[in-house]
Amino acid sequence: MAKFIFVTGGVVSSIGKGIATASLGRMLRNRGYTVAPVKLDPYINVDAGTMNPYQHGEVFVTEDGAETDLDLGHYERFMDVNCTGGSSVTTGKVYQSVIAAERRGDYLGATVQVIPHVTNEIKRRITSIAREQEADIVIAEIGGTVGDIESLPFLEAIRQMRGEFGIENTLYVHVTLIPSVGPWGEVKTKPTQHSVIKLREIGISPDLLICRTDVELTQDVREKISLFCGVPPQAVMQSMTLPTIYEVPVVYEEYGLGDYVSKRLGLEDHPAKEEQLNKWRELVEIIKNPRHEVNIAVVGKYTGNGDAYKSISEALIHAGITNHCRVKVQWIESDELEKGRPIEDFLSGVDGLIVAPGFGARGVEGKIEAIRHVRENGTPFLGICFGLQMAVIEYARNVCGLSGANSEEVETNAAYPVIHLLPDQKEVQDKGASMRLGSYPCNLTVGSLAASIYAESRITERHRHRYEVNNDFRGMLEKAGMVISGVSPDYRLVEMIELPKHPYFIATQAHPEFKSRPNRPHPLFEGLVRAAVRKCEGVSLA
Repeated sequence: MAKFIFVTGGVVSSIGKGIATASLGRMLRNRGYTVAPVKLDPYINVDAGTMNPYQHGEVFVTEDGAETDLDLGHYERFMDVNCTGGSSVTTGKVYQSVIAAERRGDYLGATVQVIPHVTNEIKRRITSIAREQEADIVIAEIGGTVGDIESLPFLEAIRQMRGEFGIENTLYVHVTLIPSVGPWGEVKTKPTQHSVIKLREIGISPDLLICRTDVELTQDVREKISLFCGVPPQAVMQSMTLPTIYEVPVVYEEYGLGDYVSKRLGLEDHPAKEEQLNKWRELVEIIKNPRHEVNIAVVGKYTGNGDAYKSISEALIHAGITNHCRVKVQWIESDELEKGRPIEDFLSGVDGLIVAPGFGARGVEGKIEAIRHVRENGTPFLGICFGLQMAVIEYARNVCGLSGANSEEVETNAAYPVIHLLPDQKEVQDKGASMRLGSYPCNLTVGSLAASIYAESRITERHRHRYEVNNDFRGMLEKAGMVISGVSPDYRLVEMIELPKHPYFIATQAHPEFKSRPNRPHPLFEGLVRAAVRKCEGVSLA
């Protein structure tokens, strides 16, 4: 039978529950256990697909095409697992299922209520992911903050699961804030005490407290928290802000958190635990003390929210590990490039450029101008999804001479619609979960940069788009020197393009950032950073 760890948060939102959950998963993976992460999101949206990146951050896409919360990206990167649609449970999904069951008559005329029908559906989804992934341990993070009205059904469901599965098979972890206030930075435990009181009102007493703090917690403070919150002193774990999030599992192990959780759940240590932990320590050491440093500009539409391109920023960190390089990211809002300032003001000190995904017309011309600059100046470039489409438009305009080239998404009646709507998208009306989503295969051209980077002739990548390169213009683009280096197996869709005479110019219709891991950086990002290091240090790329 699987064991269940439930992670809740108190005091304030964005406290770091996702990183705490991912780090717990990493420690359990080091001990040889199969871990299935689940995010329980109280919002009523069915999924994150239609949510504004400014409000919610990045939409993370799984292999099976689910549009989910960005925390699933943390789970995948830390635990080195692939999440599925079942790894994301929202209020919208739960109520959709409950109402559908009521309409079918599954409840045999019973009055449908939050308890037991909604809570039973939540429990069913949590336990089904354990069976689906044959997991030894399920780690379920409940979104939001204890006290939010939206999360009450989820908290009630996990309360019931202790009664059903037993205390030896369930663990409640509460992530909370320990602020320091006043002129002397006095540590205050009262917010944590009140947060635990709110949990107890719901019927949950935490087994373990992870306390976010900017100062070391003294033994006296830990004992005070232990006394007022009803947990053993050794179950009060401090969690300080670190130079890199990837150091969190290492520090947790030093505090004894992994051993405490293992003992509490009756888990046995794996002989390879220290070996796995040492490998993680090695990559953390490179992140903290690299030999090189480069500046990579990321041009996007949502750079005002640091979480909007979270997987891209993490993929650059991963690529820096294998290149022993610190990657400093320069975020550039694409419409800032359209306000008349010379492009050199933004890109003169840049060693590489990424044009990020996005939707709609805002900032398009800024992205195109940035691509023109790096193409003409030999600066390493990686285009992602919308970035590939912008690279095609730029090339069509400035190399092929099609001055009216554009995307139908931007200009419906473009003179040269080099980017147009996918045929199977033309009748789509609903916005949610209706794009080309999830993992698709791609054949790479023999002898291309893409084939060299991947060291394979056939790959799979995750997608999230409605528009594609218009095949009517493929011949013209190739005749002008652009290489179509990746296509769908039926040759219908352009998946990758590159410029062979450029030091590093490649773009993909996919989202490679979603598959990058600290121990397995994505080849496209690894190649970009390698090219940037060579450019920065004046090494020939020929």
